[in-house]
Amino acid sequence: MTLLALGINHKTAAIDVREQVAFTPSQLETALVELKRLPEVLEAAVLSTCNRTELYCITGAAGERAILDWLGRFHDLPIEQLTQCAYHYLDEAAARHLMRVASGLDSMVLGEPQILGQIKDAYQQARTHQGLGGELERLFQHTFAVAKQVRTETGIGENPVSVAYAAVSLASRIFDDFSRSRALLIGAGETVELVARHLRESGIRELIVANRTRERAERLAGEFAGEAITLSEIPEALARADIVIASTASPLPILGKGMVEGALKVRRHRPIFMVDIAVPRDIEPQVGELADVFLYTVDDLQEVIEENRRHRQVAANQAEALIAQGVGHWQHERRVRGAGDLIRRYREQGEALRDAAEAQAMAQLARGEDPEKVIRRLTQQLTNKLLHGPTLRLREASGLERHDIIEAGETLLLDSTMPQDNNREQEA
Repeated sequence: MTLLALGINHKTAAIDVREQVAFTPSQLETALVELKRLPEVLEAAVLSTCNRTELYCITGAAGERAILDWLGRFHDLPIEQLTQCAYHYLDEAAARHLMRVASGLDSMVLGEPQILGQIKDAYQQARTHQGLGGELERLFQHTFAVAKQVRTETGIGENPVSVAYAAVSLASRIFDDFSRSRALLIGAGETVELVARHLRESGIRELIVANRTRERAERLAGEFAGEAITLSEIPEALARADIVIASTASPLPILGKGMVEGALKVRRHRPIFMVDIAVPRDIEPQVGELADVFLYTVDDLQEVIEENRRHRQVAANQAEALIAQGVGHWQHERRVRGAGDLIRRYREQGEALRDAAEAQAMAQLARGEDPEKVIRRLTQQLTNKLLHGPTLRLREASGLERHDIIEAGETLLLDSTMPQDNNREQEA
């Protein structure tokens, strides 16, 4: 079986493609159920954020193509379009990729802390909907341990920086004094909470939080002494806002060009700075065509992000070394488990041969045959059956010059001639 990581992210696809491939929370259960139904898939987990959609699967032969075809069908996208921007990793490389993602090394903002929580959510979703088996369960647990080690032993998490921070940082370059500005935040999730925190720390004059449910908006707005509204009240609030930052899970845009045009008329064309962090987008791209609007998406935050990346590169190098160790430990444990399965099959095969030989010998004794002859025949037949397979494989290996198999046979032969500890043998 093969560990496969397949996906697209901010490095391989533009936002218009990423938003088409993203899974909404309501789609995740269906996606996991459908993935597990594929004959090539034994285990599956889905990670979907604003910057990446990734599938982690334990697959058989031809698994990658089957999963890519399924992804195209699920989102009604041509397979050719997905193939152009999709990446895949197998086994060791897949484990390394997941650990790098969990540690923030593959994020748009190097070292951002939110992704680990998002991976934990994906893991929990997969567990809830029976997507996980032993292989992915162990991989995720190992990944969480490595990510924790990276956070505690390197400076990658110092002065946490995220896409939310980058958005506020970009706004600060346009507004000299936040104390005279009013911000409208659309959404009430973790990203918007981080935006609110950064804005409040930067001295924002007033915060307005808009959400589908007023209760969640009030909970977040109350934490930052802000005003809570529902999505239906956005048009009036938009006319008062200098800064608009949106991050919801809505499958359709919340702000359209007409709504923003109406707000600009009320504002007498005083400009509005907007950042759309959501994928799919919350603000129609056509809004950016308006003369008094400065609209940015997550892809436009690259300058701020690159500055952050330079500051954290030393810590990132240290993190890469820890991840290399983590991958090595994961591989070792996987090989040990693999050997355990092989040993179990060998023992089962040996015990089956023994049981058959024993039954035959007992039947011969019951018929009154000479016990000494029965025992000799038993040991000879059992020896021949046990050695037939290995002998045949060693001869084939010699003919093919497979010196690795011959050397392994030599090692096994030497070990089998050493004195045995009966107690240890019984425990094995």
